[in-house]
Amino acid sequence: MNLAANFSMLASRRSLFGLSVCDCGWSSALAFLNDLACLPLGQTVVSFLNANNANLMIADGEYRQALSRHLVLPDGIGVDLASRVFHGAPFPANLNGTDFVPALLTYMTHSMRIGLVGARREVLERAAANLRAHAPWHEVVAISDGFFDKENSQEVVSEIERQGLDILIVGMGTPLQEKWVDAHIRPKHARLVLTVGAYFDFAAGVVPRAPSLVRRLRLEWAYRLLLEPRRLGRRYLIGIPLFLCNLLRYRFGRVSDMTVPLERPAMVPLPPLTDFDDGAAEIQAPKAAAGSGR
Repeated sequence: MNLAANFSMLASRRSLFGLSVCDCGWSSALAFLNDLACLPLGQTVVSFLNANNANLMIADGEYRQALSRHLVLPDGIGVDLASRVFHGAPFPANLNGTDFVPALLTYMTHSMRIGLVGARREVLERAAANLRAHAPWHEVVAISDGFFDKENSQEVVSEIERQGLDILIVGMGTPLQEKWVDAHIRPKHARLVLTVGAYFDFAAGVVPRAPSLVRRLRLEWAYRLLLEPRRLGRRYLIGIPLFLCNLLRYRFGRVSDMTVPLERPAMVPLPPLTDFDDGAAEIQAPKAAAGSGR
């Protein structure tokens, strides 16, 4: 993409619950983030907005502020519904982290040094091994599990800096991971940062993905609820009605959805790059890493 195309894509955003969410398809998103990761300076933090995260953001001002400084991608049927209500159409693509991370690593042809932080140590090591098998031209390093003292993060942050990363992937659960990245991770640590929730559990093969038909029907949330009812019951059985209430409150109440955060996503201006035809053939799904997901 050239400079104008990059900022054109950024300008095409939709406000959901007062947060700007990128309005782009797979091709544009992958090409754009690939370009950002190749820049010699600056940093972009990528987060994902789904129905559960929207509920948390509405109740947590610190989390909202962190997201306002990130590049936010749409994740799931809930935000598609919100987009229909507020803007009359769904998002062009469901850019959920479950599929987006392996697709991005496949798309990136230049070798990247990638660090992982989060999950249990054994899960993180398996996720790193599977990502190396999925995209062997990248270097993937398991840096730290997610169970360190978040009030005393200097050792982990110093190790991240020592590794000389291009990309940092953090999976410690929402909203902790976004707040932690916002507080501790700077451009010297990585040019591109992805906050990915439970992705490492999927990448390690600890938690299976839903069958493809279930995913096409946009019912992976129900499949996950069946697999982990105790952990996810509150998120879905209480969270879905709460999300619908929030949606109605913003749509018909006194809360305006058109409020756009004052701070733009944390990134630097792009130099001219080669043109990218967003109308090109759709990006093919990557070869399934042993359990890719979020």
